[in-house]
Amino acid sequence: MVTLVVLLIFSIFLFWVAITPASMSLLSPKGVNYEVAALMSMKNKMRDEYHVLDGWDINSVDPCTWYMVGCSSEGYVVSLEMASMGLSGTLSPSIGNLTHLRTLLLQNNQLSGPISAEIGKLSELQTLDLSGNQFEGEIPRALGRLIRLGYLRLSRNRLSGQIPKPVAYLSGLSFLDLSFNNLSGPTPKILAKDYSIAGNSFLCPALHTQNCGGVPRPINETNSDRKISNHHRWVVSVIIGVSCTFILTVMLLVCWVHWYRSRFLTGYVQHDCEFAVGHLKRFSFRELQIATGNFSSKNIVGQGGFGVVYKGCLPNRTVVAVKRLRDPSFTGEVQFQTEVEMIGLAVHRNLLRLYGFCMTPEERLLIYPYMPNGSVADCLRDNGRDKPFLDWSKRMHIALGAARGLLYLHEQCNPKIIHRDVKAANILLDESFEAVVGDFGLAKLLDCKDSHVTTAVRGTIGHIAPEYLSTGQSSEKTDVFGYGILLLELITGHKALDAGNGQGQKGTILDRVRNLFEEKKVEMLVDRDLRGCFNAEELEKTVEVALQCTLSNPNNRPKMSEVLRILEMGHVDESQGGSNICEPRAFSFSRNFSDTHEESSFTFEPIELSGPR
Repeated sequence: MVTLVVLLIFSIFLFWVAITPASMSLLSPKGVNYEVAALMSMKNKMRDEYHVLDGWDINSVDPCTWYMVGCSSEGYVVSLEMASMGLSGTLSPSIGNLTHLRTLLLQNNQLSGPISAEIGKLSELQTLDLSGNQFEGEIPRALGRLIRLGYLRLSRNRLSGQIPKPVAYLSGLSFLDLSFNNLSGPTPKILAKDYSIAGNSFLCPALHTQNCGGVPRPINETNSDRKISNHHRWVVSVIIGVSCTFILTVMLLVCWVHWYRSRFLTGYVQHDCEFAVGHLKRFSFRELQIATGNFSSKNIVGQGGFGVVYKGCLPNRTVVAVKRLRDPSFTGEVQFQTEVEMIGLAVHRNLLRLYGFCMTPEERLLIYPYMPNGSVADCLRDNGRDKPFLDWSKRMHIALGAARGLLYLHEQCNPKIIHRDVKAANILLDESFEAVVGDFGLAKLLDCKDSHVTTAVRGTIGHIAPEYLSTGQSSEKTDVFGYGILLLELITGHKALDAGNGQGQKGTILDRVRNLFEEKKVEMLVDRDLRGCFNAEELEKTVEVALQCTLSNPNNRPKMSEVLRILEMGHVDESQGGSNICEPRAFSFSRNFSDTHEESSFTFEPIELSGPR
């Protein structure tokens, strides 16, 4: 009997391990992803002139949706492709914590300082390119531990010292490029199949040298030796010249064939990739290149989901937002089709409308109307983008619009759709400040009978429902939780999770709201930028709804139809005699929900909402 019980417990343990998402194993007790921490340390050491790293967020659970970051199917970071991004600063030693990294491309930036020896900890690294920067100091001997490395390029830097033997002796290297540095001393035997050390004036041949510290000096070299050597060099030069000419000719021929096919056969190539998308317009890639200034970094207006968003202008002077998808798992076509089909199915005033798309063998792009007022997060926190101010009336109008959009997804769209990442940054504002629910890159079709179980948790700490973070299981109630946090963002003007300026100023909005609700001081939550101008009745009702939406038990949360009904009943229309107060005052609240006192889903210190932002 005891044996059977032990076997049963062991089986349950194995099953739990099998279903636990890989990304969950990366979380610390405080919900911080170790790879996210490593990437944020890299970001903090770099200067980002073109803001290509703006989408990297310390509060994110999963960095796999970040720009330039690639992940494995298990959710581990396996590639950083950051070439030619205008980055400067230094390379953080925290790079060594990305233990599953296989590809690191940082070429053609302005990075300086030493090359961190911590790279030697990346035991799975296969490709490393740091060329075209300003790295200085010696080549770390620790690179010699990278036995899986097949491509190493450190050319066109300011590296000095000798070539480390552990690096030269890496037998698995297919290509090694150390050219055009300040390397000196004797050259060890290099085992790479192909290598270049040209442009290092103070390197000496490994044999037949004496006093090797500057220019090589041959030992006992006779005139006969010189003649043989010169003849040998002439033969080698002729062979190299003929070979280069042949290779160049072949490359030109291949380029011409490729240009011809792309110029005259584009219609046939695109036809193979087409699928039914109803009334949507199909754009050519060239049209979008022209519209966005060849995808200039100056036209980037947002990053997230599976791509980067650019502002563009079509020939008819229509301003659009072009989302250029980039899928780290190299399954972009499936995700592209899913997003297009879902957006095509979901047509509503409060949902982001799709103008068209572009699909080529290498590119997937979506074209939306441009939202001149940006996102709710932009307006609440400005971020230096000179966004318009949201008064109390606008904020309540936004809350109603977002609720209507989510209601349509959950209860009126067939099949149903869950968004999975409801937050202020994903609620856009049109020219009339109408709320538009955007970014369906993380949405999944919801079966009528079953909730959707994902293989990895995606979203942002503070917005994620506790049951989704702990089990990976999402449902409509997951979106309801995110909507409740959105209401608190609208009321307070703060992020769902603030790092704060000190150890006493970090935590979740939810913790703070529950505490002040218990103390009957909810008016202290109101955004200071409103200068006391808010409607007390609406504040009371909105706080109560937000707390109901964020109950720990998803079964106790209301549906979006119930949320919308309560908010509409409590909404005060200024045009019909409603008025706002413009000075703080105290009032009491009724409580009709079950777990006001329960602890937050995360262990954080309470946030100081009245402090500086």
